Amino acid sequence: MDQTFRPLLEALKQLGVDAAAVDAAAAEAQSSGRSVRAVLINDQVVTEEQLTEAAAHAFGLKTLDLIGFSPDPAALKRIPMQVVLRHRVLGLQINDDGELVVGMTDPGDIVALDDVRAATGMTLRPVLVQRSEVRRIIERLQRESSDLGDIVDSSLEDQAMTAQVSSSDDAPIVRYVNNLIEQAVQNRASDLHLEPTEDDMRVRYRIDGVLHELDTVPRGVMAALTSRLKIMSGVDITEKRVPQNGRITVAIRDRTVDLRTATLPTVWGEKIVLRVLDTGGIDLEMTKLGFTQHNLDRFAESFTKPHGMVLVTGPTGSGKSTTLYATLGRISRPEINVITVEDPVEYRLKGINQVQVNHKAGLTFAAVLPAILRSDPDVVLIGEIRDGNTAQIAVEASLTGHLVLSTLHTNDAPGAVTRLTEMGIEPFLVGSSLDCVLAQRLARRLCDWCKEAYLPTEEELEGARWPFQDLKVPEALYRPVGCRNCANTGYRGRLALHEVMPVSPEIESLTIRRASSNEIREIAVEQGMYDLRADGLAKAAGGLTSIREVSRVAV
Repeated sequence: MDQTFRPLLEALKQLGVDAAAVDAAAAEAQSSGRSVRAVLINDQVVTEEQLTEAAAHAFGLKTLDLIGFSPDPAALKRIPMQVVLRHRVLGLQINDDGELVVGMTDPGDIVALDDVRAATGMTLRPVLVQRSEVRRIIERLQRESSDLGDIVDSSLEDQAMTAQVSSSDDAPIVRYVNNLIEQAVQNRASDLHLEPTEDDMRVRYRIDGVLHELDTVPRGVMAALTSRLKIMSGVDITEKRVPQNGRITVAIRDRTVDLRTATLPTVWGEKIVLRVLDTGGIDLEMTKLGFTQHNLDRFAESFTKPHGMVLVTGPTGSGKSTTLYATLGRISRPEINVITVEDPVEYRLKGINQVQVNHKAGLTFAAVLPAILRSDPDVVLIGEIRDGNTAQIAVEASLTGHLVLSTLHTNDAPGAVTRLTEMGIEPFLVGSSLDCVLAQRLARRLCDWCKEAYLPTEEELEGARWPFQDLKVPEALYRPVGCRNCANTGYRGRLALHEVMPVSPEIESLTIRRASSNEIREIAVEQGMYDLRADGLAKAAGGLTSIREVSRVAV
C-alpha cells in the first residue's frame, strides 16, 4: 500500500469514520492491488467529500469547493492541457503575492507539483478539491475548446452564417451558449456579460454583486456567438447600430429559467448582458429579504393601507423589483384586483395581471396606465417611474383610492420627494399622495462556515462612523476568511440594507415648502428612520455582514 495513504487513513479515523471499515478497506487494497481511494469510495466506506476533508487534515492543506467557484481564466491557461490531463490538476487563481493556486486531488503527488512548477515557473499554493469536480471542469474545458475550434473552422471555411443561424442542438455554438447559461445558473450568477474588445470577447459573471472573469472568446467566434444569443432572445440579428432588449427562456435541470437580454453597440462590437431571472432560486418571503423587524413594521404599515403611493428606490440591480414582488405576495388575495405594468416582466406571478410594455407598439407606461385604471384595479404596480407623465398618472391614481407601488432611481429615501417635484409634480400633490419611501442596497452576506470573530479597534469603528449613541458595540464583529463553501471569497449570498421613510405630516409640510432632501432627512431620522449605513452596521453587529462590506455599498 502507498505510504502516502497512511496519514489519510488515520485522519479518517479521527474524523469519526468507522476504524474497522477503514482497516478492512486498506487490507483489501493491499491484497487486490487496487488503490486505497478506489476501495474506500467504491465500497462506500466514505464519501468523496469526507476523503477530501481527511486528506486536507492529514497533509495540512486547505480545501476548495469548485461548485459555484469560477476559476480565473488566466490561471487556467497557465498550466498546459497535457499537464492538466496527466495529473488532474487545475490552475484556479493567481493571488496577490503572484502565487498560482493549484487544485489537486492527491496531496502526495509531488511529481504533479514539480511538473506544474516547471511548466509555469511560478510559486505554487496547492489546495485540495474533489475529483468529480475536477473531472467536470476538465470536461467543460475540453468541450468548450472543441466547440470554439469547430466554430473557428467553420468561419475560416466561410460558413460562419451557417453556424450563426443554426438551431441544431448539435451545433458547436449552440452547445457553447447552452453551457454558458447553465454554468451561470449553477454559479448563482445574477448577470452574464459578453464584452467585445479589440482582440477577443471577454465573458464575465456577476456573483453576489462582484464580477468574475470566466472566459475569453476568439474574435472570429464573436459574430456567431452574438447572433446565436440574439436569435434566442427574439431580436433582430441584422440590426447592430441600436440597443435592443429581448428575453430567453431555457429549461435547466427540470426547472425553467428566464433571462433578460440587453444589447449595446460599442466601438469593438455589440456588448450583450443577460440578467438571470431564476424564480426557482429566489425566496419572495419578506422576512427573508433582510428586513429588520423595525423596518418591516414601518414598511408594512404603509403597504397595508387601501390607497396611497409606496416607492422603492435604489440603483439598478439593488433588488427593488424583488422587494415589490414580495410586497405583492403579502397583499395579494382573491378579493382584490392587482395589475402590474413592467418593462420587462421579470417574474411571472400567479393570480396577478401583468402587462408587458411594448415601445414599438406604443404601449408605454404612460399609455397603458389609463387603460389599467379603467380595469377596476385595487393595487397597481408600475415597474418604474421614468418621466413626468407616468409620475402624474401614478399620483392621481393614488389620490383616487388605489394603492400604487413603483420604483424610482434616487440615492436615498428623502431624495424621492425632491425627484418627483423635479419631474413637474406639484409639491402639494407629492405630499398628499406619497405614503412611504423605501431605499435599499444589496450587501454580500458573510459565509456562515468560515466567518471569523474579532474585536474591532476604536479606529475601525470611528472610520465606519459607528452610531455609538444608537447602536451598542457588540463583543465581537465578524470578517470574511474564505473556505470551500464560499469559493474562498468569505461571502455567500446577499442581503438588503434598508431605510424606510414614512411620509409624516412634518415631512409633508417640508415637501410643500420645497425643502431640500437634507432637511427632510433630518426630520425622518428624528422620527425613527435608520439610514442605509446604520441598518448595515446593525446587520454587521448581528454577524450577517462585515463593516468593510457596509462601507462599500452604503455611503
